[in-house]
Formats: sequence, structure tokens, C-alpha cells
Amino acid sequence: MYKVDLPVDDSKDKVVEARRSAERARKARFFNPRLRVMGVDLDALNQQVLENKHKRSCEKLRNRDFDNLQRRQDEMLLLQDSNEKEKRKALQKDLNQFWDLQQQMKISHDVEVKGQYNLTIPESELGPSSMHIFEGEDRRRKERVKEQMRKKVKDLQEQMDDKKMRDTRAKHREMLLNNQLVNQDLMWAQQNAVEEERRKAALVSLWNDNQALAEVRALDRREQRRNEAADNLVEIWHTGTSDMLTETAEPAETYLGGGRPPHVLPDKWRGMSLAQLNHFHEQREQQRLEKKKQLEADKIRDAAWDMQLLKISKAGDEKDQKMAELRRQQRILMDQENKQLARLQQAHQHYLNKELYTNKPTRDYFAQFNTGCR
Repeated sequence: MYKVDLPVDDSKDKVVEARRSAERARKARFFNPRLRVMGVDLDALNQQVLENKHKRSCEKLRNRDFDNLQRRQDEMLLLQDSNEKEKRKALQKDLNQFWDLQQQMKISHDVEVKGQYNLTIPESELGPSSMHIFEGEDRRRKERVKEQMRKKVKDLQEQMDDKKMRDTRAKHREMLLNNQLVNQDLMWAQQNAVEEERRKAALVSLWNDNQALAEVRALDRREQRRNEAADNLVEIWHTGTSDMLTETAEPAETYLGGGRPPHVLPDKWRGMSLAQLNHFHEQREQQRLEKKKQLEADKIRDAAWDMQLLKISKAGDEKDQKMAELRRQQRILMDQENKQLARLQQAHQHYLNKELYTNKPTRDYFAQFNTGCR
């Protein structure tokens, strides 16, 4: 008998448990009051959409892998069954061929001993050693042949029973395998149906939660708009009844005390009063007159300064002319003095050449030197 209590593959249970854990973690994160966002959390919704898409793609890939694995296992089983059948056919064919070739009646030893055969040598020339069987021997031949036939029939029947038993076991094993595959397919279908129901329930719960959050967000927005409208009405009424839109300057002044002038509030100032405007015009006119006097004084000072500069320039020019004339007179006197010195030098040179150095030295004058030796 074959063992049918095979070990159960718990990988699918682990996958289902991992999905349940992820769903519990998602619910705990979604309903956590510390991390919960009031209203519609678009980032969380987009993340959930991406997670659902990724989960569906993973499920499709896993189902495709399971289908491919199951198809390969079926093909392997069919190939193994066909190979086994081919081996059985080949073995049976070899056995039948062996029986036909090696167990023929015409080539057996008993046929030579007890059967008819043709002799090529005359019997008169055969001696005692040529005899195979003598008279009186093998008296139980008939019983032995019957026993051999009965044993052969028994062996053939055992072989047929063995072949039938092997075929029955193969059919039983194939039936068990088919039943196991059918049960496995049913289990996978049930698990997929349960997972699909859970996923639909999770989606419905998520949609209900999002709908509730959207309603809460809408109520919050309506309440916020109502509060903003009330605040705007109060602000409009306050603006219309306050001194902000009037032309009076008193609301902008606040007295600090201690003899200090009133402090002006910039957000409430609406312009100067008539007295302030008159004072401003008087100050501006006074400043204009002072500026005009200052400009006239600047013009007079500039004119005087220009006149002084002109005088200084004229004095400098006269001084430069006098210095040039003096340098010219000095050059004339120096030229006259140089001419006088030239004339004196020429007269002295003429005296030396014409009157003083008239006698030239003779050979006797030069011969008196270097006449002796030490």
C-alpha cells in the first residue's frame, strides 16, 4: 500500500497569516487616535491604493506561479507514467523475445535426448559411449513433464497476477494523486474565495471609514465657513462704526502723560489738523527764506572768492613776468661777460704764440739730456 498521509504544505497558511497581520497593523495604524488625521487623508488613501495594487499584483504573480508549478508537476507525473509504461513494455518485449529465442522446444536438451533427431552416422558404427539414454531409465518422465507443465502454468499465472497487481497499484496511485490534486485545487479555491471575501469586507470597511471621515470633514468645513462669516460680519460692523473711516485726527492721538507730547498711532492717523497745516506752511516758508538768504550769501562769498583768486592770479602773472625779465637780463650780462673773457683769452693766446714762444729749441738742446750712465 502507498502512504497517503503526506506532509501538508503550510506555506499558504503562512501567507494568509501574513496578510491578516498586515491587515491588523493597517487597522491599528488607521484607527490610532494619536496618528489619526481629521478629514480625508489623501496621502494615506494614495498609499492604501498603492498597497492594494501591489498586493493584487503579488497575488496574480503568486497564482500564476502556482498554476505553472501545478502544470509542471502534472506534466512530470504524466511523463513519469509514460516512461514507466514504456519500460514495462520494453521489459515484457525482452522477456517474450527471450522465451521465443532461448526456450524453444527444438533446441532443448530434452528434445535431443528423448525426441527424434536425424543421425548422419550408421548405428552399427556407434559405440556404447554414444548412447544418451538406456532402456529402463527415467521411468517418472511423464510425472515430471506434468509437474513441469503445472509449474509453468503456475509461474505464468503468478506473472499475470503480478502484472495485474502492478496495474491495479498504478491505477490506485494515480487515483490517489488525482484526488490529492483535486483536494489541493479545492483548498486553494476555498482559500482564494475566503481571501476575496476578506478583501471585499476590508474594502467595504475602508470605504465606510473614508465616507465617515469625509462627512466629518464636510461638517468641519461648514462650521469653519460659518465662523469665518460671523467674524467677517463683526469686523465689518466694527469698521463701519469705528473712527477708522472718519476724517477726525483725535482718535490717532494718545497722551502718555508726564508733559510729553501726544503719541500718534500710525494705523489710526487720518491727516493733520488745520493748525498743524498752518504751522507746517509757516515752517516751510521760513525754511524757504532761510534757504534763499543762504543762497545769496553763498553767491556773494563765491564772487568774493573768485575776485580774490583773480587778484592772486594777476599777481602771480606779474611776478612771473618780472622773473622772466630778470632772467633775460642775467642771460644778457652773462653773454657779455663771456664775450669779454673770450676776447681776453684770445689776446693772451696771441701773446703766447706770437711774442713769448718765438725761439724754437735746437738739436743741441735735446742732446744735453741722458748723456751719462749710472
